[in-house]
Amino acid sequence: MDTVRRITLDKPDVYAFEIMGKISSDAMDAMAKIMNDAFDKHDEKIDMMLVFIDFDGSESGALLDGDVISSRFRSLTNVDKYVVVGAPQSASMMLEMFGKLIPVDAHTYELSEIEQAYELLGASRVSTTL
Repeated sequence: MDTVRRITLDKPDVYAFEIMGKISSDAMDAMAKIMNDAFDKHDEKIDMMLVFIDFDGSESGALLDGDVISSRFRSLTNVDKYVVVGAPQSASMMLEMFGKLIPVDAHTYELSEIEQAYELLGASRVSTTL
C-alpha cells in the first residue's frame, strides 16, 4: 500500500495528499518533488492540505532527503493556507504554534471535519491517485 496518495481537487492551486500509516522515504520524496514542481509552476502562493489516516510517523531518514528539505523551506514563502486534517494531537499543536511564527495561514481539523477543510480551501475532491 502506498503511504502517500495525491488528492485531485477542482482547484488547480490547491495541492492535497492523504498520508496513511508510516510514511516511507520514497513517498516523502515523491510528495516533495510534486510540491517543488508546484512552486515552480505557480507565480502566486498555493494552498496545501494533508489528510492523515492512521498516521504512524515516518521512516528513519525520510525527512533528510534533499527534495524534502527544499520543499519544506520553499513552503515558507510559497504556501498561503496550510491545512492539516486528522493529525496526531502533538502535530496539530506544533502546527498551530508554527502558524503564529511563520507566514503561513495554518489550520487543523479532525478527520470528521474534513468537509470544513475543503470549504475553507474553496475546493472539492475530484479523485485520489496512487
